[in-house]
Amino acid sequence: MKNSIKIELTRYLLDLVDEGVLTNDDAGEWHFEAFNADYYLTGYFNCNMWLQMHNIDPFEAVSICQQYERDNYGDTYGIYDNSEKTVNMLVYIYGEELLNEFQAETVEELKMLLLLLADL
Repeated sequence: MKNSIKIELTRYLLDLVDEGVLTNDDAGEWHFEAFNADYYLTGYFNCNMWLQMHNIDPFEAVSICQQYERDNYGDTYGIYDNSEKTVNMLVYIYGEELLNEFQAETVEELKMLLLLLADL
């Protein structure tokens, strides 16, 4: 994951903690709440710009998504025929990676780790 994406998603998670979306009551559902309950980004133009901003080639993005599916499900199931689907799947993947890296058990611990990383 590119550092620019890591910082962006860290700030996004910090906002969700501050807004009370992520709580101790749903610690096992943080990834779902943050990256699966709704789209991270909508609109083809916005998603194309997001890829450009993070210097990600669209074909590279599709390849990352397909590899994730092969690694986790044994085959590819998603059809990444537009930037919106692709970006939201990438964010899903990177969000999972980021939360696994933190291994926080409480929202207070998560917030502390997010704040440390957001200052970079």
